[in-house]
Amino acid sequence: MKVLIFGGSFDPVHSEHVRMALAAKSHLGADKLIVVPSYTAPHKRSGACALGEDRAEMLRLAFGGEAEVSDLELRAAGTSYTYLTCRAFAERFPSAELYFLVGGDMLEDFFSWREPEDILRHVRLAVCAREKGIDPRLREKFSARFGTDYAEVPFVGGEVSSTELRVAIAFRGATETDLGPLDGAVLDYIGKKELYRLPAGERGLALEKPSRRAHSYRVARLACARARSLRLPERQVLLAAMLHDCAKNLDPASPLLEGFRSEEGVPAPVWHQFAGAYLAEKFGVDDQAILDAIRYHASGREDMTPLGKLIFLADLLEPSRTFEGVEELRALFWSDLERCLRESFARQLRYLSGQGEPIFGLTQRAYDWIIAHENG
Repeated sequence: MKVLIFGGSFDPVHSEHVRMALAAKSHLGADKLIVVPSYTAPHKRSGACALGEDRAEMLRLAFGGEAEVSDLELRAAGTSYTYLTCRAFAERFPSAELYFLVGGDMLEDFFSWREPEDILRHVRLAVCAREKGIDPRLREKFSARFGTDYAEVPFVGGEVSSTELRVAIAFRGATETDLGPLDGAVLDYIGKKELYRLPAGERGLALEKPSRRAHSYRVARLACARARSLRLPERQVLLAAMLHDCAKNLDPASPLLEGFRSEEGVPAPVWHQFAGAYLAEKFGVDDQAILDAIRYHASGREDMTPLGKLIFLADLLEPSRTFEGVEELRALFWSDLERCLRESFARQLRYLSGQGEPIFGLTQRAYDWIIAHENG
């Protein structure tokens, strides 16, 4: 008997998860496919991810009768270590040939997993190779390190990001194309259970014109794509992006802004950032990092928070921006965020000076702070 095990967060499960798992099951001739959603700690659940029982139910809907959904890691209620999962299934199926499925992009990371030798004592790794196949040097490295080989599974699939799906769901106005990788029954379940919702963000988006909401969506996609590498909580990033322009289309005389007072001398192009932070707080946001990211996303400020830097740059560099030098800044956004921030402020100051426009004090101080701290 051959058993194929497929683990992951599945938050949410999408079409490429299903296609890859079924392709591997067919290629390996497995008799049984078991999908294992990982446990997510309670403090990571709010807004940006779903409870374990919801992810398990979405897996049942997506796979139908093609797979067993195991709650092994959910019941363990702690950090999900693959070696413990593989041990448990080896005990359950003592005479079976066990495989553990991973994507080709995860193979190189396998060397740094917890107890990789222990994993391979209980299962054989099955690796989906995708179109380009797997670098032969990686196979040699694997064999030299572990004294065994992995099973290569040919699979041609598309690139689907669970992060982008969560952003699309949170915005509620995303196109059907953006939500296309979600099975209809899964999408219905998400709607019924109101998963991935951020009500405060939705209140802000409701104040924006369609073109402004589209901009906010692009900012959120870019910021959330970079968030993990910066170790920023996705919920923080997403909510700040959803709300950063919530006052952009609002009349200053709106009843929603009753009690709001802007400082003297604030230029018109950045007035909305202060009003937006005021509204966000009215909508129930009490996280100062989020409020500050909104409050200074257009002007910047000295000693910006990591979240503030990210929202400032995502707003400046989202895909519709076409100013001179934007591609160079986008490359820095992914490789060196601090240098990207410095160059962005330098460009902004040069532009304003060249146009004879006044320079807002916060923007000048932001740049001066960066230069002073670069030079020690």
